[in-house]
Amino acid sequence: MTSQIFSPDVQQPLDLFGIFVFALSGGLLAVRKNMDIFGICVLAEATALGGGVMRDLLIGAVPPVAFTNLGYFLTPLVAGLVVFFLHPEVERINRAVQTLDALGLGLFCVTGTAKAHDYGLGSVASVALGMLTAAGGGVIRDVLAQDPPALLRWDREIYAVPALVGATMVAVLIALDDLTTFTASSAAMIAFVLRMLALRYGWRAPRAWHRNGSRTSEE
Repeated sequence: MTSQIFSPDVQQPLDLFGIFVFALSGGLLAVRKNMDIFGICVLAEATALGGGVMRDLLIGAVPPVAFTNLGYFLTPLVAGLVVFFLHPEVERINRAVQTLDALGLGLFCVTGTAKAHDYGLGSVASVALGMLTAAGGGVIRDVLAQDPPALLRWDREIYAVPALVGATMVAVLIALDDLTTFTASSAAMIAFVLRMLALRYGWRAPRAWHRNGSRTSEE
């Protein structure tokens, strides 16, 4: 199968790594929102697994792997407890968390696109679901926390765009019958680098312009 880019002995640790880091970001937002331990764990679970669950439901891969693999479900709970007890320390290394989050973004946009292709979706739909896998959990997190989703805010560095680039590269590689461990890893690394450059230089998606050339007002 196309989605079996890495050997199972490598794939699962990579997935759990990405899930754990995504869950940390969800837990940290819950702490900032003054939620209790239940809220912290809910946001950790939603952030870590939300994108993958939505993808699996849309492609008919049911029950979603998040509920059939106990490790996938328990890992966000562990991350939530880490944040609950050690959130000042985790907050202090937030830059490192963002770096690891970018690695998870690159990984999941690649594996999500490949899995959607395995279930018979075309290139465009596979790219969309690859991006959803990588960024969908963050949208669910923000909605549950009653924040405008970061993906839709002009004042946040681009997040979905690097995932879109990585997913598009995977779709092209599949079309060329050239998706290998090396090329897939390269696509994930490009998504990671784009996200890190966005964080470093404050890259943001363009906003709409008025006909007179000025940007729209911040309403």
